[in-house]
Amino acid sequence: MIKIIRTDSKNKDFINLVKDLDAYLRMTDGDEHEFYNQYNHIDTLNHVILIYMDHKAVSCGAFKKFDDSTVEIKRMFTMLKMRGNGLASEILKALELWASELNYKACILETGIRQKEAVAFYKKNNYQNIPNYGQYVNMDNSLCFKKELK
Repeated sequence: MIKIIRTDSKNKDFINLVKDLDAYLRMTDGDEHEFYNQYNHIDTLNHVILIYMDHKAVSCGAFKKFDDSTVEIKRMFTMLKMRGNGLASEILKALELWASELNYKACILETGIRQKEAVAFYKKNNYQNIPNYGQYVNMDNSLCFKKELK
């Protein structure tokens, strides 16, 4: 049985999934991990989505305000053994819906060029490449995306 909940970054299941995400990114980011990690603190994320399968948290994502009309998608992760089941798409749709309910008009995000699965996932979900923004402007290994919300 799948259950989707809205919560915040104080949720212990979210904290544990983010630990798994950080361990995964430590491997894929290589020498640049510390640069990226400084922008991934979760203590101020008030909009978190979790998916539970059989009462166990298996997938997560969050967003934070970027500007008055845009949110930034953060901390998307699905446990490796649960991938391929459409859970990340459910998380992303739930985040987009929540942002839309709060009158945001667009979502942006950054992912690493080495995270080929993530890049393909965002493209599949109608995110368009945009110029790197903010702290990612001079990062050759960053790819930034945007999607207009309906």
